[in-house]
Amino acid sequence: MPRFSVIVPAYRVQAYLHACLDSVLNQSFKDYEIIVVDDCSPDACGPIADEYAVRDPRVSAVHLPHNSGLGPARNAGVARATGDYLLFLDGDDTFAPEALQAIADRLEATGGPDVLVYDYARTYWSGESVRNTFSQHLAETGPASFRLTERPELLKVLMVVWNKAYRREFIEAEGFTFPPGYYEDTPWTYPVLMAAGSIAVLDAVCVGYRQRRRGNILSTTTRRHFDVFDQYDRVFAFIDARPELALWRPVIFRRMLDHFSTLFTSRGRLPRGSRAEFFRRARAHCRRYRTPGAPAPRRARLRHALFRLGAHRTYRALWAAQRLRGRLGRAASTARRAARGAALQLHYRVQLRLPLRDGDAVFAAYWHRGYTCSPAALEATARALVPSLRTSWICRPEDAHTVPEATRVLHPGTAAYWTALARSKYLVNNVNFDRRLVKRRGQVLLQTHHGTPLKTMGTDLVHRPAAAGSMDFDQLLRNVDKWDFSLSANQHSTLVWERTYPSGYTTLEYGSPRNDVFHRTGPEKTARLRERLGVPEGSHALLYAPTHRDYRRAQQHSLDLEQLVRVLGPHFVILARSHYLDATARATAGHLRHPRIIDVSGHPSVEELCLASDALITDYSSLMFDYVNLDRPVVLHLEDAQAYEAARGTYFDPAAFPPGAVARDQEELHEIFATDHWRGPRSTQRRAAFRARFCPYDDGHAAERVVRRVFLDDTSGLPLPATQPGNGPTGVPRQVPVREYTGG
Repeated sequence: MPRFSVIVPAYRVQAYLHACLDSVLNQSFKDYEIIVVDDCSPDACGPIADEYAVRDPRVSAVHLPHNSGLGPARNAGVARATGDYLLFLDGDDTFAPEALQAIADRLEATGGPDVLVYDYARTYWSGESVRNTFSQHLAETGPASFRLTERPELLKVLMVVWNKAYRREFIEAEGFTFPPGYYEDTPWTYPVLMAAGSIAVLDAVCVGYRQRRRGNILSTTTRRHFDVFDQYDRVFAFIDARPELALWRPVIFRRMLDHFSTLFTSRGRLPRGSRAEFFRRARAHCRRYRTPGAPAPRRARLRHALFRLGAHRTYRALWAAQRLRGRLGRAASTARRAARGAALQLHYRVQLRLPLRDGDAVFAAYWHRGYTCSPAALEATARALVPSLRTSWICRPEDAHTVPEATRVLHPGTAAYWTALARSKYLVNNVNFDRRLVKRRGQVLLQTHHGTPLKTMGTDLVHRPAAAGSMDFDQLLRNVDKWDFSLSANQHSTLVWERTYPSGYTTLEYGSPRNDVFHRTGPEKTARLRERLGVPEGSHALLYAPTHRDYRRAQQHSLDLEQLVRVLGPHFVILARSHYLDATARATAGHLRHPRIIDVSGHPSVEELCLASDALITDYSSLMFDYVNLDRPVVLHLEDAQAYEAARGTYFDPAAFPPGAVARDQEELHEIFATDHWRGPRSTQRRAAFRARFCPYDDGHAAERVVRRVFLDDTSGLPLPATQPGNGPTGVPRQVPVREYTGG
C-alpha cells in the first residue's frame, strides 16, 4: 500500500500534462501511485497517460467512456486509489520539488491527521510565481493538529481540493464524493474541513497553480456557472444533516454571498442577459439559508443586503459607479503624479542655481536600496575622518532602518532628494544616479562599482542583447561622462572598466572598501552574527548566493537546496541568499522550507552573511572575489555554464581559474562535499592564487585610502602598509603600491 495516491484528472491539458506528471515522478519521495483519469479528452491526454503508465508501474491510466467533468473524474480516481492519503493535482498544475517529502514529513510530525492543508503559488506564462496571499493562515504554530473550530481562519485559504492531503480511511468512512458540475470543490472542501477530527497545516508551497491565459474552464462564458447554486444546496444539506455543525451555518452563508458577488461581477462568466436571472437565484438562496451570526466586513455589507433584497438594478448601478470611480481615481492619480514631477523638476532647476555646499556628501547603492556595499563603507569612514562632512544616504522608505542614525536619510523623488543632488559637492554611488542629474562644476562624483567584473559589463553588452535588454547605451555613456573617479579593486577591474566605460575619469586602483570589514571583524562578533541568524552551534554554515540570469524569466534557485541539505547531513545548514534583482526568488514563493535552510535574502548586509558562514557556494557572482578575503572555501556550481556564457558572457572562464572546487551539476556538488574536496589542499591552493590575482590591495584600509584621496585630496601615504603578523585573515597576498590612472 503506497503512502500517497496522486489523482490527476486530465481534460484538454495535453500541453501541460507532461510537466504535471514529471513533477510527481521527479520527487525524491517515491512511495506513491499516480492515477491519471482521462475524462474522454479530445486531445492527446489519453495517449500521454498510457505512455507514462507503460513507462512507470506506479502510473495507471483510467479512461472514462464519456466526458463527465472534474468531479466524476476525481471520483473515478478515488475508486482506484490504494494509498494512505489522497492527493489531487489538476493536469495543468505541478508539484514543487520535494513537495511529497515535505508533506510526508509533516504528516508524520502531526500524528497522521485527517486533512493536511498546504500552500500553493500562482505561476504565470512569464515564469513569475506569486505565493498565496493568505499564506499567513498556514503558520505552523499552536497544536500540531486541531479541529476547524480552533482555526476557522483556514476557510480564507482558497477552497480547492488540490491544496490538501486527505486520509483515505476518513474520506471513505464519511462517504465523501465529488458532485457533477462547476464549482465541485465547494461541496467537498467545506464538508471535509467541518467533519475532520484532526487538521494540520504545512507552511510551504507544494503546488504550482498554473494561471492560463485562455482555456481555464471557470473563465468561460456559460450558463454552467449557475451550478454554484446546486453546490451550496449540497453544502447546507450536509450541515443540516449534522446538528453539531450548525455553528458553521452563518459562516458558510456569508461565504456563499461573497462567492455569488464574485461571480456576478466577474467579466466573461455569465452569458449576456443572464445576470438578472442569476441575481434572482441568489436572492432565493439568501432567503432560504439566511443565518445571522457571522458579521461581514463593512465593504461587503451593502452587497449582501442588495442580494437579500433582490435589488439587481441597484447592485449593477453601484458596481458600474464603483468601476467608473476607480477609473477616474486612477486618471486623477496619474495627473497628480505628473504635476508633482514637474514641480520637483522646477525645484531642482532652481537649486542648481544656488551655491554648492562643500561640506555635503550624498551616498547611494543598488538603485536606492539599503545601507550597503562600498558606498556604505566609504560613508562610515568619511564621517570618522572628515568631521565637518554632512553625509546623506538615498534609500527607499522600507530600507531606512539600515542607515546609521548619524546619517541623514533621503527618499528618492522628494524635494530634499533633488536639493541634495543639486547642491552637494560629493556624490558617491555603486550604480548610476538618476539620468536627469546635472553634473555641476565643482561637484565630485565617485563611482565605486559593485564588485570585480566576471560577467560582461557596460559597452561590451552591445552585442549581447539577451543580457543588455532595453539598455540605452547612449544614456549609459552620458552617465559615465559625469564620473570624476572610478574605483577599482585590482588590475583586471581597471582594464575592464576603462574599456567598457570609456571617458576621462581618474581610476583609483585602491582595493574594495566593502571588503575592509573582513579584515577587521573578530571571532566574537562573528559568533554573535551566527547566533542572530539561527546557525546552530557546531554546524557548518554554507552561504548559497547565485547571481542573476539574464536569459531566464523565472529566477528559481539553480540548486535543489532541499536535496542538498539532506545529502550534507545534520551538521550543515544553508544560508540561502537570492540576488537582489530576483524578486520572485527573494520572496521564496515557490520554495519549500527546511529547518536547516535559512532564507537570508532579506538580510541587509551580505558582508555579515559572509562573516557568519564557513564556505560559499556560488556560480558567476562577483561575491567570490570578496569572499576569498576570508580565506574560507569557495565552491562554484556551474551547471548552466554554456547557456550563461552564450547569453551574458564572462571575461575569463571561472572553471579554468577558480577560487576553489568546481561542480558541473548537483551530483558532482554532492560528491565534492562527501569527499571533503570542498576544503582540501587543492581548493586551498586555488583560493590562494585567486586572492593573489584579484585582492592585492584588500588589507582593511581601502575605504580610508579612498576617503583621503577624494574628500581630503591627500595623496601621501597611499601605498599599502606592510602586512603585520596576526592581522586579518591568513594568506593575505603580497601587498603592492596602489595605482592611479587618469584619462581612462
